[in-house]
Amino acid sequence: MSKYGQAAVNAVLLYTSGQATSPRGAWKEATAQLFGAGSEGQRKACPRDAFLGLCEENLIPGIPSAKYTRSKLNKEYALTAVGMLRTEPDLSQEDAAALWRRVQSDQEKAHNQQMDVVLSLWNGGYIRENKG
Repeated sequence: MSKYGQAAVNAVLLYTSGQATSPRGAWKEATAQLFGAGSEGQRKACPRDAFLGLCEENLIPGIPSAKYTRSKLNKEYALTAVGMLRTEPDLSQEDAAALWRRVQSDQEKAHNQQMDVVLSLWNGGYIRENKG
């Protein structure tokens, strides 16, 4: 599991255990623990916004749906990946770069750890099987 994948799992645990009062605060704390407070790793927006986008859409049990991010693209990438995983669960065994290529089938954008977040949450059982 990548550090950003671990950050996503840790953020869920921090929030659902009451150690953080918001998903954004949980992400900030989780990334501070893994990368160091104020570090470039902590400030990286793409994986954070993928995580917050999943939270926003009520896909993470224990985290209520609310407005958590202004990102449209990173949220959409994460939601697209979850949709693919739901229809093709075997994709969860691929690496993040391979899933990214599936999500970005018509573009040449570089992978920026969004899929690490999705795969770690999916494989850890932290994404709802069905939205609701």
